[in-house]
Amino acid sequence: RGYATVIQDLKYTDSHEWVKVEGNSATVGITDHAQDHLGDVVYVELPEEGTAVSQGSAFGAVESVKATSDVNSPVSGTVTHVNRELDGSPALINSSPYEKGWIIQLEMSNSAELKTLMDADQYTKFCEEEDAKH
Repeated sequence: RGYATVIQDLKYTDSHEWVKVEGNSATVGITDHAQDHLGDVVYVELPEEGTAVSQGSAFGAVESVKATSDVNSPVSGTVTHVNRELDGSPALINSSPYEKGWIIQLEMSNSAELKTLMDADQYTKFCEEEDAKH
C-alpha cells in the first residue's frame, strides 16, 4: 500500500490533523493518512462560527462507514469559518483532504503553540512508526 500524501508547508498533530497558517489565520483539516484509515466519510460534525477551541481539544467529528473520529484543534483560537460544503459533500475529506476538504478556519490566540506541532518530515516518520505497530 502506498504512503499517504504529506504536504511540506503544513504543521501536523499526533492525532492526524493538519494546520495551514497564514498570518494569524489557521486552516485545519484531517490528513490524508487519517482519511485513508477512516475509509469513506459519510458525515462531518462541524462547530459553529465564533466557537472558542483549545489546542488538543475536539471541536467536531468525522464519521465514516467504519468509525467516528474526533477532530482536535492543532492550535487554540476562535472559529471564523466553517466548510459548509462538507454538509452536502462529506467525501471531499477523502478526495481532497488538504484542499476542498478543509474543516475550519480559525483566528489563533497563541501562535507559540505552533512550535509544539510536527513538520512534514516528522509527521511522515510518525505515521510510518504508527503503521509499523499495527
